Amino acid sequence: MTQPLSHMQHARALLVLGLPLIGSHLAQMALHVADTVMMGWYGVTELAATVLGASSFFVIFILGSGFAQAVMPMVAAALAEGDETQVRRDARMGLWLSILFGMASYPLFWWSEAVLLALGQKPEVAALAQDYLRVAGLGMMPALMVMALKSYLAALGRTQVVLWVTLGSVGLNVAMNWMFIFGNWGAPELGVVGAALATLAVQVASVLALGLYAGWLPELRRFRLWQRFWRADWVAFGRVFRLGWPIGVTGLMESGLFQASALMMGWIGTVELAAHGIAMEVAALAFMVHLGLSNAVTIRTAHADGSGDLPGMRAGGIAGIALSMGFGVAMVGLFLAFPAPIIALFLDMAKPESAQIVAFGTVLLALAALFQLADAMQVIALGLLRGVQDTRVPMWLAAVSYWGVGIPCSYVLAFVLGWGAVGVWLGLVVGLVIAAASLMWRFWSGIGRRSALAGSREEVAG
Repeated sequence: MTQPLSHMQHARALLVLGLPLIGSHLAQMALHVADTVMMGWYGVTELAATVLGASSFFVIFILGSGFAQAVMPMVAAALAEGDETQVRRDARMGLWLSILFGMASYPLFWWSEAVLLALGQKPEVAALAQDYLRVAGLGMMPALMVMALKSYLAALGRTQVVLWVTLGSVGLNVAMNWMFIFGNWGAPELGVVGAALATLAVQVASVLALGLYAGWLPELRRFRLWQRFWRADWVAFGRVFRLGWPIGVTGLMESGLFQASALMMGWIGTVELAAHGIAMEVAALAFMVHLGLSNAVTIRTAHADGSGDLPGMRAGGIAGIALSMGFGVAMVGLFLAFPAPIIALFLDMAKPESAQIVAFGTVLLALAALFQLADAMQVIALGLLRGVQDTRVPMWLAAVSYWGVGIPCSYVLAFVLGWGAVGVWLGLVVGLVIAAASLMWRFWSGIGRRSALAGSREEVAG
């Protein structure tokens, strides 16, 4: 009989699994930063169009990525049960749904100018954004397939390759941006379209690299991922769909919360919006650590669930929460101790408005300290729940927390009570705290019910 793992051993296993995933999330952010910086060198209108186009692409991507993310707990649970056939079926149907969603979403990108004009965007920016999206939109299918393959490989414990492929994509993206945006190395100067072409090429290269690794590495060949790929498994298709669509909607709810906060900050003032953007960027960098830990928690929880190891599930959950809280507390100390130097890293201090942005950003970064702990706990809770394939009720809990409480609180505190930008951020904190508390309650009450059921079965058996 194997000895149960200690909390320290669970924490070590989470770090081994999670550190490469954290690195890949940070590298993914670097792709966005590289596009923004390089388009900023090219032109202001082109930068605005690229940011608008990329954010529009991201909103659709978040919705579609739920199917890819569903692959992670399903494959991990099937592997724990020793069912290699189910591993292949779940991963394959996750890829099918990613392909279908990519095809279905493309008309939105092709006719995006009309949508953007209806949303009040300037005609010249909307036209350029459509040029970007008509090319970048072709990348939705490979981008979602990359996400599905990353989930599949992570569930099999192959997180190192996820990191290295993402890092390689950053270098390729910078090189291709340099070539196609500016017309270097004999390539035509394509501006916004060049940025989209570079992004598309990176996504295609990434899916080919991960696909080859997943299909032909000797240790993974036994799963036969690509064998008869065209063969449908409608039972697995339905399971991935049912688990995945609430994940996508939950992600959309959360990203919409932050988009709405930026919109409200823009109503307050330009300096406040600039400070908000920088503080959010800093918070997002820290969040990537919690997100990577959440992915690792999902995999470990799914393994425990698949093997019926309730004590292991409980101990692993506690270890994940402790690691995330520990990092969150460290970030709180950093944000409170050095707010001005952190904000100044993002600014040219020679410009007259920079001092105002630093002063205001210092206040927001102090609020980001509260933000950190709440955001950490809600994403770890989601990771735990996805590990036991519980996604539909968490979707409604997130919707109520973010849109029923968070956004109204932000509006009331900022504009009715007159607290301005501080009110916007406090409303976000309130929404995230309620999400974290309700989602944690959902997981731990479920653990209690499972323990009681297991106990009653043992009594009957006795």
